Amino acid sequence: MYDYLIVGSGLFGATFARQATDAGRRVLVIDRRPHIAGNVYTEDVEGIHVHRYGAHIFHTNDKSVWTYVNRFADFNRFTNAPVANYKGELYSLPFNMYTFNKMWGVVTPEEARAKIDAQRREITGEPGNLEEQAISLVGRDIYEKLIKGYTEKQWGRDCRDLPAFIIRRLPVRLTFDNNYFNALYQGIPIGGYTKLVENLLDGIEVRLNCDYLEDKENLDALAQKVVYTGPIDAYFGCRLGALEYRSVRFETELLDIPNFQGNAAVNYTDRETPWTRIIEHKWFEFGKDAEGNDLPKTVISREYSSEWKPGDEPYYPVNDEKNGALYAEYKKLADAEANVIFGGRLGEYRYYDMDQTIAAALALSAREL
Repeated sequence: MYDYLIVGSGLFGATFARQATDAGRRVLVIDRRPHIAGNVYTEDVEGIHVHRYGAHIFHTNDKSVWTYVNRFADFNRFTNAPVANYKGELYSLPFNMYTFNKMWGVVTPEEARAKIDAQRREITGEPGNLEEQAISLVGRDIYEKLIKGYTEKQWGRDCRDLPAFIIRRLPVRLTFDNNYFNALYQGIPIGGYTKLVENLLDGIEVRLNCDYLEDKENLDALAQKVVYTGPIDAYFGCRLGALEYRSVRFETELLDIPNFQGNAAVNYTDRETPWTRIIEHKWFEFGKDAEGNDLPKTVISREYSSEWKPGDEPYYPVNDEKNGALYAEYKKLADAEANVIFGGRLGEYRYYDMDQTIAAALALSAREL
């Protein structure tokens, strides 16, 4: 008999499994996929660690989480500095002095601020939708070129049909700082995320290709408690209705050239380009192999945002009023489940960054163990 059956080998499940094992508990980790690590899974292609389920860049201001993950991997000094491509025009992200110089030819922070302030005045009342909210923060020009098309592709809806709260704030930097994340600690695990999760699960029994919901009764009988990190609505057979998610589809290519776009991430911000961004994976580790040699080939992934449907991978929840209300009803059912703990992005129907996922698993283990 196991103390815990942990459903899902992503960061939440792997972290809790590690803590429980170190506390002397007997755990079994299962995953319906043929690999560990959930959506942070990386695979080696020609010496390049390819982020199979989209770019994952670890960033945090939480020193305790940073100290914890560094027990299981060394991190490089990768800094996220994405580029926006609007119909062939290239802009720095986040919005900074490079962006404003390219957009308007301004040179000083004072000129940039005056330009933004003049355009923001277009919105006079309380913003009623995402378009009005964005213009009230950064003005019409930046909205039209760098926000509108990208956001509409991401959500599959017109910006005027999206709630204002999705863009509560937009970082505007009147400096030449290209570092996207305002975080003390940032980097990519050397050797890839799969290696990080392997180290978290070291010495722990893991069963892959094991679908919990298809064999729930037998699997439940193996352990005193279940930690479930799958979709909360699926656990209950969607009896109250299905929660909505956004999904992402990837087209990945191995190219026989050393450099495709010169940056890890390029966002395509016009509405006409069907993909939201292109990731060139080698630049997460500076284009070098483990020995520090330049890699002769490259791997790119085009990302397409889509509405989730059964059979797709759910990536992030649709945090609107309707889905929030439905989740609250599922949460009541979850709280009534004896000996089942719901955790992680899907189990709690909330968007977690990687550091928040680990922090939540550590907080659970502190309460539980």
